[in-house]
Amino acid sequence: MKVLPFKIPKPEKEALVYQEDHEIVFYDKLHQHEEIQISYIMEGSGSLILGDSINEYQPHDILIIGENIPHVFRSDAEAHPNSIMYTLFFTKKSFGKEFFNLTDLSGIQKFFDESEYGMKIKADEKKFHLFNNLKRQSKIERVATLLLLLNELTHAERQPLSSFVYQKKYTEDEGKRMNDVFQYAMDNFQENISLDDIADIAFMSKNAFCRYFKKRTNKTFFQFLIEIRIEHACKLLYKDHDLSISAISELCGFQNIANFNRKFKELKGITPTQYRQQTD
Repeated sequence: MKVLPFKIPKPEKEALVYQEDHEIVFYDKLHQHEEIQISYIMEGSGSLILGDSINEYQPHDILIIGENIPHVFRSDAEAHPNSIMYTLFFTKKSFGKEFFNLTDLSGIQKFFDESEYGMKIKADEKKFHLFNNLKRQSKIERVATLLLLLNELTHAERQPLSSFVYQKKYTEDEGKRMNDVFQYAMDNFQENISLDDIADIAFMSKNAFCRYFKKRTNKTFFQFLIEIRIEHACKLLYKDHDLSISAISELCGFQNIANFNRKFKELKGITPTQYRQQTD
């Protein structure tokens, strides 16, 4: 299977695809597909890299990923040994070019606009039941459920998942290169990664890599690396209260606690100590 683009397997005339993932970890290669993806996290937690941002997901999160947005899941198998996700895939033209332009459906146009940058929604009981019923439904019932879901999601409180999305489709070579960079950063963020290290992973000169990465993510590699470290710090602050702030700083790859505290507050708006107090 090619890393990019990623083609959702479906019969030629099937407009809506329902998929269940029951894995130890979700598919962890950078990919994009033409379908809009609406996923319900039944079990599992971890990180989702999408567009220019790193986001955490938990059980009962609903993740909306717009068409052709490069993204990759990074499951936390230590926190949750099982990862279960229910997903609907469809395009704006799945039911005909003009279907979603009908006056009757004008209220959900905002959903499509906001899906371009991805969204996260916390599921309530009604949304949970809509997703949970999908596995027992016929194809026509699933289409009806999709419309009910779109109506619910349009009126729900939404959290954007990114602020920038690279508008061009990745070639296979680009996809592999970005996947290698993301993979290396996620596997080695605790280490002192240099520009030489990451440029070598991408098989590029340092200057060429900096331009390449910035163009596709709207940020520098080291901004991205700091975000990975801070998201990991949040996990440790939440689940391991025996670890000191200083120890967490070191485990996340920061050379000194002052820099850790400064970067944490820049990204989260509060100090690590305040964040931990909120999760008590």
